[in-house]
Amino acid sequence: MLEFPRWKKLWLWGITLAVALAALPSLVSSTSIRWPEALPSPTVNLGLDLAGGSHILLEAEASQVEAQRLENMEEAMRNVMRQAEPRIRIGDVSTANGRLSFMLENSSDIDRARELLTPLMNGEGLTREWDLTVVDTSRMVLTPTSDGLDNAVTQAMDSATEVVRKRIDELGTREPTIIRQGDTRIVVQVPGLQDPDQLKELLGQTAKLEFKLVDQSALPADVEQGIAPPGSQIFPYAAGTPFEGTSLAVRRLGGIKGDNLINAQQTVDPQNNEPVVSITFDQQGGQRFAQLTTQNVNKPFAIILDGEVLSAPNINEPILGGSAQISGSFTADSANQLAISLRSGALPVDLAIVEERTVGPDLGADSIRKGMLAMGLGAIAVIALMIVTYGRFGIYSTVALTINVLMLLGIMAVMNTTLTLPGIAGFVLTIGAAVDANVLINERIREERKRGRRVIAAVENGYKEASRAIYDANITNFIAGVLLFAFGSGPVRGFAVVLIIGLFTSVFTAVIMTRMWVAGWLRSSRPTELNV
Repeated sequence: MLEFPRWKKLWLWGITLAVALAALPSLVSSTSIRWPEALPSPTVNLGLDLAGGSHILLEAEASQVEAQRLENMEEAMRNVMRQAEPRIRIGDVSTANGRLSFMLENSSDIDRARELLTPLMNGEGLTREWDLTVVDTSRMVLTPTSDGLDNAVTQAMDSATEVVRKRIDELGTREPTIIRQGDTRIVVQVPGLQDPDQLKELLGQTAKLEFKLVDQSALPADVEQGIAPPGSQIFPYAAGTPFEGTSLAVRRLGGIKGDNLINAQQTVDPQNNEPVVSITFDQQGGQRFAQLTTQNVNKPFAIILDGEVLSAPNINEPILGGSAQISGSFTADSANQLAISLRSGALPVDLAIVEERTVGPDLGADSIRKGMLAMGLGAIAVIALMIVTYGRFGIYSTVALTINVLMLLGIMAVMNTTLTLPGIAGFVLTIGAAVDANVLINERIREERKRGRRVIAAVENGYKEASRAIYDANITNFIAGVLLFAFGSGPVRGFAVVLIIGLFTSVFTAVIMTRMWVAGWLRSSRPTELNV
């Protein structure tokens, strides 16, 4: 227990100094001294309650999910009827009143159609997402169930939350808090962001990208009046495009959505040096895009973003490489912002900002000052008590406590974690709990001496017996910290992070490092009595 060869000492001191030095940039950043740019600078991020930032509450329109489900079901229905052998012909399709109804040209196809639609009606697990009824022996009506709608809204909001998280991370911000609130709301908190305009613009963009064939049979006069041919819909041209102020009729079904994108980058068109966005599809999306362009050579197709036409180029030849280019009078910033949105994925629903707050850093600065004051007073009280009570062993505990705080800061900086106000409370708690291990060890050594053991035997048994209780207690605290981190959010997770890291650094410094120092002192001084 007290044998520490030279290599082990060097290894332990190397780990200690390396981790402790990682805390220096964070300590320097709190002063007016500038950290050299040539040196690595891992720092601890401050949470919203300490650094200030932006708080935004987003709300989704659940009716959009219902409309999208109807459109997806209609397209899936048409595909299975078209691919049936022999083909099942349908007519008079309607999506009025939130239901999908269609007429079979041959009423004898009812059973075959029902069999084909059954897999589309059943959701995951035991949830039935659609009910099917037959009216007048030839009209089939698909009605979404309430459980299916609730499940669809939940999935859409989970997806929207993940998309929002990806977009904020692309901005380079650190440790945002993004949580769902209720059924259709998302809370976004970004520490250190005092100007939320860019964030609001990025979050407000759905980034729903679609490629649809232009309906060349539509009359321009009808399009301008908002009258679309059957099976088509009208979209306006986006602002800044050459055809701004006009509209375009496109086929409602049969296009391609941007769900299969795997990359989007802002680039420059070599022909005119204008910013564009280059996109790349995955294998499935590339095959569908190649099929669309192969079957419609010499026909125009529209590139639609968030309900606005960016451009409607002509398909001169099949596009087989799975890549495409989006142009639309972009600036470098707007093209880069669109690329970020497309990379993070399209929002399944529009998100409206219903609440916005900017939190100033003044309260955080006051909290930091008071937290540091509490931590300093607590540290002084603990140090004084340990030295008075345990003498030399109290000094070892004090040095271990100082190194413990530095290592805790260093690990948090390297892991790029965020310190919140509860995290400061975790620091104060760590200072109080860090000496528990030393108290157990020192008291155990006292008991061993009272039993008549010699100095070395008392120290060795003291560390050995006390370590069992120390490890048991810290394992219990570790389990509690993991549960807090797993099920908590925001400040609760910040407290859990400090608690978990503090457990490891406390055991390392209070048990391993102090034992090495005591072993070195015993070896060099060979005392016959202990002042513990």
